[in-house]
Amino acid sequence: QVQLVESGGGLVQPGGSLRLSCAASGRRIFSYDSMGWYRQAPGKQRELVAVISSGGVTNVIDSVKGRFTISRDNAKNTIYLQMNSLKPEDTAVYYCRIRGSAGDYWGQGTQLTVSS
Repeated sequence: QVQLVESGGGLVQPGGSLRLSCAASGRRIFSYDSMGWYRQAPGKQRELVAVISSGGVTNVIDSVKGRFTISRDNAKNTIYLQMNSLKPEDTAVYYCRIRGSAGDYWGQGTQLTVSS
């Protein structure tokens, strides 16, 4: 079993920055094939925002390219999402997820609100 706990969400003004963290316990994250951040805005479907593979290859969706960066710290067993130049349309609940042969786990989510 793996437990994922997100933190770092909050209220930020447009143009601001924030870093989300996803701390994993129960198993080492590097043993999983894929680690990612998803978001769900009110009235919309949950969407993949950024993903990092076990080999360290990253990918982000076009709407956040150049603004968001996903990374991980194997020693801390934590995944991060650095978000810069935030826009109101980035407002959503952000979830982390890890997937692999050992299972598929989600965190509980953290709210990001971008507003002046």
